[in-house]
Amino acid sequence: MTLTEREYMLIENKVLSEFSELIREQRCNDYEGGLKVGVDLGTANIVVAVVDEKNMPVTGATAVSTFVKDGIVVDFVGAMQTVRKLKEQLEERLGRTLEFAATAIPPGIISANVKCISNVVEGAGFEVTNVMDEPTAASKVLDIKDGAVVDVGGGTTGISILKDGKVIFTADEATGGTHMTLVLAGYYGISIVEAEKLKKDITKEDTVFPIIKPVVQKMASIVKRFLDGYEVPAVYVVGGASCFTDFEKVFEKELGIQTIKPNDALLVTPLGIAFEQAAGSM
Repeated sequence: MTLTEREYMLIENKVLSEFSELIREQRCNDYEGGLKVGVDLGTANIVVAVVDEKNMPVTGATAVSTFVKDGIVVDFVGAMQTVRKLKEQLEERLGRTLEFAATAIPPGIISANVKCISNVVEGAGFEVTNVMDEPTAASKVLDIKDGAVVDVGGGTTGISILKDGKVIFTADEATGGTHMTLVLAGYYGISIVEAEKLKKDITKEDTVFPIIKPVVQKMASIVKRFLDGYEVPAVYVVGGASCFTDFEKVFEKELGIQTIKPNDALLVTPLGIAFEQAAGSM
């Protein structure tokens, strides 16, 4: 992608807005042919995305998650049951069975955890056709050829660096939305549940963001270290924890690199996972 990113992103933002609307309104678009499914087991949210053969959004569903921490499944049964429930909701909406799905992991987690995440999706009734890392999945939606994709999740900050359309580096490190919540809980002397609710209250963003800004700066410092030795024209931030209005401004100041955040940043990765479901398994 050239440095007309901000203009180009307007096109991608329309796709994300449409996907967000399908989830919010619990409906599906008309489609022809096969369907592809992506399951994103996040720390804060589980999202199931369904797209057609041309990667256009068809439908999707999401649920709050407490089953995964830093890419590790801590409640297998709870995660499996939630994915199964979302699968059933979408099947009823579509009037057909969804058999296959792709899923994703944070970069750098050990093979046993990769298998556990696959087992959750399979236990919910899918056959897993592909497992990829989360930032790379996001890059598929944004159609990035050169740059860095940073996926800010609940527990970790992950990165994929791309050159000429190929991933040349991936990594992640602990620090994510959960750390923002912990800072708020400590600052106000409130419970984790109350702090999480406060963090997500958009009417309180002007008060909340200055408090959690040091966490965002820590995330940027992690990314800056990962970028050492690489030349990237732009950084793209996605993930639910990046949804604060000034998030990308902090990154851009810390990195000294143009930083772009699409709208509906939480939904970029699950949509990209669906894009990458193996061909022929739809």
